[in-house]
This record gives sequence, C-alpha cells and structure tokens, in this order.
Amino acid sequence: MRGRGYAWVPPLVLLIAIVLLDWNTSGAFRVLSWTVLVPGFAAALCGVWATSVFAGLAIGAYVLFDSAWPHQYRIGLPDFILVAVGGVLAVPACVVRRRAERLRLHMEDVTETTRRTVLRQLPSGWAGLDHAAVYLAADAAARIGGDFYDIQPCPVGARVLVGDVQGKGLGAVDAAAALLGTFREAGYHEPDLAGVAECLEQRMLRHREHARALGRGDGDRFATAVLLGFPDDDPDIVKVVNFGHEPPLVVGPEGVRQLPPGDGLPLGLGDFAGPGLPPVRRARMVPGETLLLCTDGVTEARDRSGAFYPLAAELARAVAVDPRTAEPDRLVDYVREGTLRHCGGRLGDDTTIFAVRRTATRLP
Repeated sequence: MRGRGYAWVPPLVLLIAIVLLDWNTSGAFRVLSWTVLVPGFAAALCGVWATSVFAGLAIGAYVLFDSAWPHQYRIGLPDFILVAVGGVLAVPACVVRRRAERLRLHMEDVTETTRRTVLRQLPSGWAGLDHAAVYLAADAAARIGGDFYDIQPCPVGARVLVGDVQGKGLGAVDAAAALLGTFREAGYHEPDLAGVAECLEQRMLRHREHARALGRGDGDRFATAVLLGFPDDDPDIVKVVNFGHEPPLVVGPEGVRQLPPGDGLPLGLGDFAGPGLPPVRRARMVPGETLLLCTDGVTEARDRSGAFYPLAAELARAVAVDPRTAEPDRLVDYVREGTLRHCGGRLGDDTTIFAVRRTATRLP
C-alpha cells in the first residue's frame, strides 16, 4: 500500500486477538495455545525475519500470559512445547516459500521474455497499418502457446501473418517462432506474396524434418495461417493467402462480411496436395472497414449448452449500434469480452484476436 508492505499486520492482529480472548475467558477454557497459529500465519505472508520475530513473540506471549494466571489454571509445559515447535518449524517453511516465489518470478520473467521474442511488440501505425491484438493463453500460467501474428513492412507495401500451430507446449512455440522468423525475412525480401507463402511452407516442412531427426514426437506438426498483403500501388485491395485457417471477417460501418474461405491445406501439409500452394486472392476493402482474424479459441468457444460463439452475428449487431466498433482497438476489445463472456472464462484453446486496416481509413 503506497509502496509499503503491511503483511505483518494480519499475524499481529491474530496474536493480539488470541491474547485478549484468552485473558477474558474463564480458567476452564484457555486458548493461549492458539498462538501456535501466529508464526504459521506469518510464514505464509511475511519474510523470514518477520516470521522469526512472530515466532519469538508467540513464545514470549505464551510464557508471559500463562504465568499471569493462578497455578491451577495454567496450561503448562505441553502446550509451551507445541508453541515453540510451531515457531521453529515456521521459519524453514517461510524459507521454502520464499525460494519458491523467487523461482516462480524467475520463470515468469523467462516466459515473458520468450513471449516478447516470439510475439514482438508492434509500434502504433507500423507499416502504415492501424492494428490491435490480444493474445489469451488457455493455460494462464504458461502465457504463451502456438498462436502467432506479426506485421512486416516491405518495399511494395505491408504484409501480415496470423496463424495457429497445431498442438500445445514448447514444440508449438518452437514452430511458431520458426514461422515468424521466416516471415520477417521473406516478407521483406520477396516481391510477390506467393513467394512469401512458398517460403513459409518450406520452412514448416524443414522444421518438421528437424523435429523428426531429433526424435521428437511433433514431427507431424502443422499450422493454419492467413497471409495478407497490403500493396502500396492499390490501396483499395488486400491480397489473401489462406492456409486452412478461418477466413477473415471484414467489419465496417455497413456491417460484417466474410472473405471467401481458403482452399489450401495448412502449412506443413502442402506435400499432400501435389504441386502448388493456395492461390493469392484479392479482396476489395472500402474506407472504414477492418480485417478481423481470429484463431479457433474464438470460433470454437462454447457456452454451457455447447453452442459456439456467434462471432459474426454479434459483430453485426455491435457495429449497427455503434459504427466505431469497427476500429481495431475497439473491435479487439469487443471480441475478447464477448468470447470470455460466452465461455464463462474457460478457454478451451489459445486465443488470438487480431484486427488490422490501413491507417488512412481510420474513422473520425
């Protein structure tokens, strides 16, 4: 509170309450031995030194207030031993707790560093695009999974990649990092979006071969993804390559429409489709429209009755009430709150919500 710690207050209040209660009871009912709870309470809240102090206070209070009673009402040695042993054991218990807390904080720092490396922070207006994103891990402690997204500026415009690696765990994070690294290079150097798509497919195949060579069990991993291109020479067009992902939604003041579904296989499964990759499709976007891309944590969110989250219908109602909902930051917040509300906060999978549009199309 205001930069100061007050974890010592609850065990102190407990000690005072026990002493006062014992002092105001009859000799037939003594509760002074409950002071054994004080160092244990302190061990759960305070540091090692504070726990040691409360262990000493508990023992001192026991001796002082028990000796104040007439001899026939004293609790005596057995309960004194109980209070003393409780105080002695509370100190190493606090040491173990503090070590576990330091380890947890260290692991959180490692996880946060990994998350920022894989899902790098995107500056506002990066590559001439207005964007917003939310990532929610199904495992709240993990804070990172196989979902990925990024924006890469290039000499001919801007490229966007949003996807979802099959599976969970470090293997999924490893695959996502490999795809993002390839996208950041190919997205800049390849003049055509089809060339970027080819590089992503080859990278996923190479990643699978590497996993098999290591004897890992994720050698058949794949990833669904949507690759977007925003060409500078045609500001009303967005190019789309869909690798088996949910088709993006176009959200604008006039309503919600879905882009044509992709007919390509996920990344890493292109060798099953023979020669060729998913085609590069072109879609027209009018000023004020935003592309919304979600992973299956949104589209497969279920309520208690098992019904899926009606994303398109909810968005259509929202923009009809307030057209500003189509702005990327408002749109992402709306979908996040709607998804969590629909599933009662119980996400079945990692969830990414990504909204993007050209900066020049921002509504007043």
